[in-house]
Amino acid sequence: MKILVPVKRVVDANVKIRVKPDGSGVDIANVKMSMNPFDENALEEALRLREAGTATEVVIVTIGSEKAAETLRAGLAMGADRAIHVKTDAARIEPLAVAKVLKAVIANEAPDLVILGKQAIDDDSNQTGQMLSALLGWPQATFASKIVVGTGTIDVTREVDGGLETLRLALPALVTADLRLNEPRYASLPNVMKAKKKPLDETSPETLGVDIAPRLKVLKTTEPAGRAAGILVASAQELAAKLKQAGVL
Repeated sequence: MKILVPVKRVVDANVKIRVKPDGSGVDIANVKMSMNPFDENALEEALRLREAGTATEVVIVTIGSEKAAETLRAGLAMGADRAIHVKTDAARIEPLAVAKVLKAVIANEAPDLVILGKQAIDDDSNQTGQMLSALLGWPQATFASKIVVGTGTIDVTREVDGGLETLRLALPALVTADLRLNEPRYASLPNVMKAKKKPLDETSPETLGVDIAPRLKVLKTTEPAGRAAGILVASAQELAAKLKQAGVL
């Protein structure tokens, strides 16, 4: 079984985001970048399936500029067998465009299973997996916290409001990973060195026949408002009065 894992280069989760002075977007100059955390969970699960003998090959793919290759090398160092870099200098690629590019890559690779993060921490769209499933016509299971592969099927456990739900999907299928799925491994130094020799193929949206021109326009980006200081009240009656004054009640 071949598993394809799309990964994305985003601002590191530990970095404090800064908005550009003109409000045109987030300032990423001289900012540490890394693999999207949810994609790390997706890749870790694919590697565990390969180590268990369920999968035979794990392929990672990313869409982005020349620097996005660093994210692919990080994935190769974790243990992926090979990588595909869809190179583009576009500043922003919308979820639908990403899904169309991934569909074209999947048509060439013919994987049995696609595992990707449920969302990217830069835009939090949570759309690419669902859109890709619709374009492929494949069954999907989102927010996976457990994956069990059977014969021609996979059982995916996901958290819902009422508890846990388990879905059985016929392969090929698509799964989006939640943080609860696993704990991603760290790449060892020997594996980092080995990753430099692993195959990294390059292509482009134009070569794949996909138009990634944006359909949406960002009007303005602003930082969240600062939190106001709390107040102490002497009684529940005073609390109710304060809430009513603030328009909450």
